[in-house]
Amino acid sequence: MRNTLGRLRAFLGLNTAIAAMLAMVVLIGLGEKMAERFLPLYLLALGGSTLSVGFLNGMDNLLSALYSFPGGWLSDRLGYKRALILFTLVAMFGYCIVIFVPTWQAVLVGAVFFISWTAVSLPAVMSMVAKAVGREKRAMGVTLHSFVRRIPMALGPVLGGLAIARYGRVAGVRVAFIVALILGVAAIAFVWFFVEEHKGAKTEPVRLKGMFKLISPELRNLLASDILIRFAEQIPYAFVVVWAVNNNGVTPFQFGILTTIEMVTAMLVYVPVAWLADRYGKKRFVLITFGFFTVFPLVLVFSKTFAALAVAFVIRGLKEFGEPTRKALIMDLAPEHAKAGTFGTYYLIRDVIVSLAAFGSAFLWNVSPQTNFLTAFGFGVAGTVLFAIFGRDITPVPQKQAE
Repeated sequence: MRNTLGRLRAFLGLNTAIAAMLAMVVLIGLGEKMAERFLPLYLLALGGSTLSVGFLNGMDNLLSALYSFPGGWLSDRLGYKRALILFTLVAMFGYCIVIFVPTWQAVLVGAVFFISWTAVSLPAVMSMVAKAVGREKRAMGVTLHSFVRRIPMALGPVLGGLAIARYGRVAGVRVAFIVALILGVAAIAFVWFFVEEHKGAKTEPVRLKGMFKLISPELRNLLASDILIRFAEQIPYAFVVVWAVNNNGVTPFQFGILTTIEMVTAMLVYVPVAWLADRYGKKRFVLITFGFFTVFPLVLVFSKTFAALAVAFVIRGLKEFGEPTRKALIMDLAPEHAKAGTFGTYYLIRDVIVSLAAFGSAFLWNVSPQTNFLTAFGFGVAGTVLFAIFGRDITPVPQKQAE
């Protein structure tokens, strides 16, 4: 049994640092996803318009972009442990604003602090993974993070939906934010006591004026394709819950079930795809991922029952097919001395541009839901074709060397 567990840990690239990071992700993610997934419904219930929903989505993308670089810079400067504690405290402050000031305007203010926790913390997490595992297990390490992150993403919306069913849309979402606040305290305690800082040599954090030099020509090709694919994702993103609940009669609890279907689908493909990507190269798996991103909004056009939406959410789950592999490819192409800074710079550039699509999503929705979804599909086709032609790969590490 001990030998079997040892082989399993070696296969997964699992060690103490990775295990500690995974536990932190579950604690923070569960509270986060209980509340945030229903923010569009919460805004509308408090008197906000569809434009406020689009603005929230655009703000999420813009802040994700603006926070990515300082997230990477602070991780390189402070170390990922202290950076993660700081980022969680900032998010908790935003939760408090929403809890104590129940207006739609307060939601937008609070969101400045909490809605982009993942973006600001992701460079620190990726830096932790890059230092904790070798290059031959980097896709697997990123995949374990993505896999475990889907556990709270699957359970959180179900619990949030139950809270809304029990207390109503306004009080239910506030209850969810209270739970998120409590779990944030627990996550900080866990990080403080169990996450160890990397003891390697200190490197000079990348300065703002030099950040764009971190993006190599190969990384630029991936970035351009990724931007178009994120247009396909973000144009319909905030309105998927509105389409399901307000347009097609799905209950908030049923929408939570749909999200669980999506996350379980993603989790089933993560580990085998990571193993194949580490062995055979990453491009083909990223390309398949881009294909699923593209198809999802097209399928939504024809999904007007719970059963049809369930099929659509399986496809949405499959869009995670190579997402950890794409992140690992970014880390492979990033310079060794500035992994977190390069990751943050990549997301800064990508999400600043993609925020334009998110801000415009409400105008497309007001024309018609079909216009919103089909426009997203067109951008997805363009991004997939671009990566198929110009995307580059990294030669896999030979298995004997990896062992």
